[in-house]
Amino acid sequence: MSQTTPPPLSQPMILGFDPGRQKCGLAVMGLDRLLCYQQVVAADAVIDEITALRQRFPISTIVLGDQTASGNWKDTLSQLPDPPRIMLVDERYTTLEARDRYWQMYPPSGLAGIIPQSLRKISRPIDDIVAILLIERYLNRLTGE
Repeated sequence: MSQTTPPPLSQPMILGFDPGRQKCGLAVMGLDRLLCYQQVVAADAVIDEITALRQRFPISTIVLGDQTASGNWKDTLSQLPDPPRIMLVDERYTTLEARDRYWQMYPPSGLAGIIPQSLRKISRPIDDIVAILLIERYLNRLTGE
């Protein structure tokens, strides 16, 4: 599920990266917190996708979750041409938070809306939503929120 919004041309963008062994979540957001892109990508295709995103958006920083496989990914990202700044962000509890955010972003319709949220099944990976949360945590850290 990809969401794209044209970014303001002068605004630096942040790439959120939820690393995983099989799949990775990616998101691009401006300093104004407007989401420009989100996607779950196979781990073996993520470097190509990040390269393409860096050509499309003025990404100045990659915010990387600090848990699963982050050390290897940080090394790999630092090998990119003209490497961006790479910041590690605490990703504890982001999966739980992403489940709640999923239902805010994609509210159930019809009869599904009466099923308690704790009993609803999410029909797709939410690693991209985790990447959004990582960017928000980074921005909150910068602004002292």
